[in-house]
Amino acid sequence: MNIRRQSTLRAPAVTASVALHNGQHTRLVMRPAPVGYGLNFVRTDITDRDNVIPVRPDLVTGVRNCTTLSNAAGVGVSTIEHLLAALSAAGIDNLDIELDGAELPALDGSAEPFLKLIEQVGVYRQPAPRRYVKVLKTVEVGNGDMFARIEPSDRLELDVTIDFAEEAIGRQRLEIVPDVRSFRERMASARTFARLHEVAALQAAGLSKGGSYDNAVVVDEDKVLNPSGLRFDDEFVRHKALDLLGDLYLGGPILGRVTTVKSGHGLNHDLLMKLYGTPSAWTFTTMSMDEVDYDDVHHLKSVSA
Repeated sequence: MNIRRQSTLRAPAVTASVALHNGQHTRLVMRPAPVGYGLNFVRTDITDRDNVIPVRPDLVTGVRNCTTLSNAAGVGVSTIEHLLAALSAAGIDNLDIELDGAELPALDGSAEPFLKLIEQVGVYRQPAPRRYVKVLKTVEVGNGDMFARIEPSDRLELDVTIDFAEEAIGRQRLEIVPDVRSFRERMASARTFARLHEVAALQAAGLSKGGSYDNAVVVDEDKVLNPSGLRFDDEFVRHKALDLLGDLYLGGPILGRVTTVKSGHGLNHDLLMKLYGTPSAWTFTTMSMDEVDYDDVHHLKSVSA
């Protein structure tokens, strides 16, 4: 069932760890926000210019290995997709997300720690209808066998296919309706991954400075190098679906079926921009608040306002 009311957290939630790419220790605080506020990152380490970065697809300034947002003052925040995936699944609309650095903490390289943080403080369903983007007609981007497509549906559905030369990854596919329960069980704990030959190139480009076996899966041809192995046989496609869910949430909650083949942050963003750039392809919609949101109360501690 789609969530009918806007939501925020019941209390502030705090976490911290090294960041995946810049290697710096970063502290993150999620603070409750009022109805209609939206999601906003706040760079608390920036005090000489505008330090608020709204979560909007038109503010994406980087899609290499992660998604980066920047405001008009040039203040940015990167690797936002794992947190946004957890916020999407939990149905969180209104939040201030404070950071004392330019990149979100990596934690274990998945969205599970963020989801657990949300569950610990609890979700507050607010007394206002939630606004969805309803897809009215199919939109597609891509080139050859790499594409991303969104088509009408009365709920959000993901169909994700990846195809890598490395035998340890290969071709994998995942279909999922990413509500909070299926997200928790099938996607949240899937970690980001890299191929061994990419790691040196990433580090030479100033990326992956904080990467380790503690926050990423590393593959060398037919071998997974992490001593602990994989969390799922198809952990790679589950993480790609997680990334997609986070990237889609830049535009808020969507009602549509999204199919991607060999996609990444760049193609995910292209799809969003083409959708929102095609006025006839979507409309805003809300749902009646007469019915209660039947969430997983035990895990989310959610009470209808």
